[in-house]
Amino acid sequence: MSDATLSMPNTLAAACYPIKALLADIGDIATSLDPADLRRKSRDYYWYSPILAARLRDKVADIIITPRDEADVVRVAAACYRHRIPLTVRGGATGNYGQCVPLEGGVLLDMSAMNRIEWQTPGIVRVEAGAKLFDIDAQTRPLGWELRMHPSTKRMAQIGGFVAGGSGGIGSVTFGGMREPGNILAARIVTVEETPRVIELRGDAAQKISRAYGTTGIITVLEMPLAPALPWIDVIVAFDDFAESIRFGRAIAMADGVVKKLLAPIEWPLPQNFASLRQYCPDGKAVLLGMIGSMSIESFETLLDSFGGTLTYKAPSEDVLTKAPLYEHSWNHCTLQTFKVDRSITYLQVLYPHNRIVEAAAEIGARFEGEVMQHLEFIRINGLMTASGLPVIRYSTPERLDEIMAAYEALGIMIANPHVVTLEDGSRYKRVDADQLSFKHEVDPLGLLNPGKMRSFVPRLPGAQQ
Repeated sequence: MSDATLSMPNTLAAACYPIKALLADIGDIATSLDPADLRRKSRDYYWYSPILAARLRDKVADIIITPRDEADVVRVAAACYRHRIPLTVRGGATGNYGQCVPLEGGVLLDMSAMNRIEWQTPGIVRVEAGAKLFDIDAQTRPLGWELRMHPSTKRMAQIGGFVAGGSGGIGSVTFGGMREPGNILAARIVTVEETPRVIELRGDAAQKISRAYGTTGIITVLEMPLAPALPWIDVIVAFDDFAESIRFGRAIAMADGVVKKLLAPIEWPLPQNFASLRQYCPDGKAVLLGMIGSMSIESFETLLDSFGGTLTYKAPSEDVLTKAPLYEHSWNHCTLQTFKVDRSITYLQVLYPHNRIVEAAAEIGARFEGEVMQHLEFIRINGLMTASGLPVIRYSTPERLDEIMAAYEALGIMIANPHVVTLEDGSRYKRVDADQLSFKHEVDPLGLLNPGKMRSFVPRLPGAQQ
């Protein structure tokens, strides 16, 4: 690697860091300074938001570092502290809020090489943070177990990124969100200090790194609970009325004896964008996508008899790399399927009041007919069955988007704003847990980890990154 390459200015990042000194400190750990790599790996799916697309398109790291093991991570953390270089951790980069976009340049820590499963026992797996969720299930399923939940990006996403940037997904209708007690058993992290520490967080303490965008420590290992691996049946049910698809979805969600992994009511015209499922989505009909345990499919169909839906598709789930699974039309993949045919849309993330899901959805539908296309996902939160919403919005202006969000909130529907990059203003409902903020001061005193993502944090030491 030539000195000319090492001194090549990063034209997209405003800051200038001592990269040559950093390289001298980290030795033979794999790195890249290639401009194409830097730009590609400094992005996630933030372009779902036209607001973030404009804000983040020029943000790029100065160097990519790919650690082989935890010892490499410790070495990089020490070097970043020594030279005051920001460090942003990258998983599979399937997030939507710029979680792994380095706002202040510096190091992008690519965790993809740390992908080993350390061990598994009945009901538990311990894995390195860079392991893909698809690969984890591929190794646990032969022993009769699978991850409790996963995002719709399961085939690409890494477990560390899911824990650090996600909240729930396929499986949450039964097991709740990531922050429900018991859904993270332990997390091993590296601090960014003069002498980095390796800390094992167990039980409730592990929530300090959940949904924190990598600001509260570099996750190296996770211990996650597993669920029995069952034969799942994919189903699609068509309804004349969107409200009826919600009512039926809630009936199945509340039926404790019916084993389920996914229940997603989706309003027309969104199903017309499901290319691989289009023949099962009749024109003008709302649909409910579901994954039902094979032992419960008869009960599912019996309950359906009480509603006005038509079962248009029923087949064993196929979770293979060569074919788009049904779950890749749920959660934010529903938005992605629409993006494939219309790049002018955007979306929101909302949480319905558990006791008036149908009524609230109906009020939104009446007020924003043709502008807001609704999509719900049933999820259990704090023991109550409710629904998360990922409505697709015909985007016009930021001001109009604010009006739509205000209308949701006026109906008691909580907004997780996906058009901002900070934890406080976005997906944590305008707050950061006190324990997370306090923990960040302990493990990242200079504020070098993913700076700009936790607005509440103010470094306490002189000479810190602001």
